[in-house]
Amino acid sequence: MKRIATWSFYGIGALAIIYLALYAYAAVTGRGVLPGDPIHIFRQPDGVDVTLATPERGGDHAPAVAR
Repeated sequence: MKRIATWSFYGIGALAIIYLALYAYAAVTGRGVLPGDPIHIFRQPDGVDVTLATPERGGDHAPAVAR
């Protein structure tokens, strides 16, 4: 039982080191985020604009406002 605990401790430690190494790699090679940069969310270009889809504008759902 003691041997299993030792190997699991080593395994968890190795996973933690791998995670930290990948985080450091991403931090060093990644592009920094600057204030004011737009957030790029990839979706279909011809998709429905759900932010403007209200019944007044031809949408098929009611706004989420309590009346």
